[in-house]
This record gives sequence, structure tokens and C-alpha cells, in this order.
Amino acid sequence: MLMVSEEVREALAARRPVVALESTIIAHGLPRPRNLQVALELEDAVRQEGAVPATIAVLDGRALVGLDKRQVERVANEDGIRKLGHRDLALAAATGASGATTVSATASLAALAGVRVFATGGLGGVHREWTVTQDESADLGLLARTRITVVCAGVKSILDVPATLQRLETLGVAVAGYRTDRFPGFYLSDSGHSVDWSLESPAQVAEVMRAQDALRGPQSALVVANPVPREEQLDPSLHARVLADALQACEEEGVTGQAVTPFLLDYLVRHTDGASLSANLAAVRGNVRLAARIAAAWAEA
Repeated sequence: MLMVSEEVREALAARRPVVALESTIIAHGLPRPRNLQVALELEDAVRQEGAVPATIAVLDGRALVGLDKRQVERVANEDGIRKLGHRDLALAAATGASGATTVSATASLAALAGVRVFATGGLGGVHREWTVTQDESADLGLLARTRITVVCAGVKSILDVPATLQRLETLGVAVAGYRTDRFPGFYLSDSGHSVDWSLESPAQVAEVMRAQDALRGPQSALVVANPVPREEQLDPSLHARVLADALQACEEEGVTGQAVTPFLLDYLVRHTDGASLSANLAAVRGNVRLAARIAAAWAEA
């Protein structure tokens, strides 16, 4: 049920750099036809850095690590593509379903295929009012038991950032800022919270990965928090105002459960005139390029 593309398989066998990419951003994160353009752009960015892209999805019950262009187009354009977390993978495989993979599903399948580096936008995390809703992303638990390096722009700023950092610490997931001691907030370069460790180069990240293996500790992830450039972040004052309005609208309209995140993200896009989407894409592009450089350093190591 797991199919690794020939290109990815050959790269792994030859110890060449490979970067896993999620597919949720293609199917559910961007409007058509921009979603396809961005998907192909991100794969090209990986190649420009000398690595092989491995976009991951499930099509007709087959978990695919490394989509070809036709498969990427299908994920981008086909109606009914589901959103799959790691808990959904067996169900999708057994029922022949098709779906785009979230962070947890992408990390799970990438690790199963032997891909060590994964680039995404922002992690899921602990939701606001967790004490009432008990709503926490499956990303966190999966990363606590999966040996993979995730390059991200922190966690989405609509979440409870300090609670998420505390949860990652409790779960034993290592978190380091990339050339910063501040934890990024997805659209923002600085979430307002610090990190204990900072790494300065792809080679240093690769050294940490080697140390993880040598010390033979728990099979947990390494999160490399790479901030969106300040000149490309969403204006912090605009972000604060629109997010406050979005949270109020969410409460007034009775939006709950899994519908909260897409509601808030859509509200931000509409009420910032697309500026939040621009910051999102800037973050993803930077993460993809950094992930490719880390994968190259890891392959050399």
C-alpha cells in the first residue's frame, strides 16, 4: 500500500538529498488554479537546491511518496479529495479513498519510506480554550514518536502558542530556532515566545540529526523553526486586530471542532486582503529551500 516513486527510491538508495512535501496545501490550502502553480513551484525550489522533492498523498488507497505531475494535478483539481491525518491512513488505504496528507500523515509516510527531512508551512498545535475543548492537533503526538526533521514557520498564530511549546516539551520533541532565539508565529517572524536552542546552518542541523541517532533516544522529531523574513511577514498590528475579530466571529457563529481552523484562516485571508496568504507562501518557500539545504547536509554527513 506504500508506493515510493522511482526517482525518490533511486535518490534514497544513492544517499542523495530528498525533501518530503505535504499535499494538504495543494488540495485544501489554496484556491485553484494557484494551488497547482504553487505545488509545482515548491517542487522546483527543492530541485534548484540540488534535492529531490517527494510530495506525498494517498490516491485510490495507495500511499504515494513522490507524486508525478499528473498526480499533483489530480490532487489540485479533483473534487472530493479528503484531508488525511495519520489516523486516517489505514482507513483510506483499505477503502480505496483519495486524500491529501496533513503534517502528521506526511511525516508518518515520509519516515516509513526513509525520508528524513520534511518541509511544511506551520505545525498544528494546542488550540485556544484547550481546557474546555481538549482540542489538540494530532501533529504533536505523531512527532513525539517519529524520527524526522520538520522545517516549519512555527505554529499557526491562531493557536495557543505557549501551550503548544509546553506540550512539545512534555512530549520530548526537540525545538530549535533557525538563526533566531524567538519562536516564529507562522504569519509573524516572532510569536512573542522564545526557544532554548538556536541552530545557525544546515550543517549544524545535520549534526543534531546525527546526534539523535547516535544517542539512541526516543524516536522523536526535530522541529527547525524558520521565521518568515520580517519584510514578508503579515503586519503585526493588522494580524492582531483581524485575529481578534476572527475569534469573535467564530464564537458568534457557533463554529466548533475541526471547522475552527479553516474558518479562522479563511477570515484572515479575506480581511487582510490576501496579505496573510502572501505571508503564508513566503514562509513555505523559505522552509522548502532550507529543508533542501538541510537534506543536502544530511546526505553529505
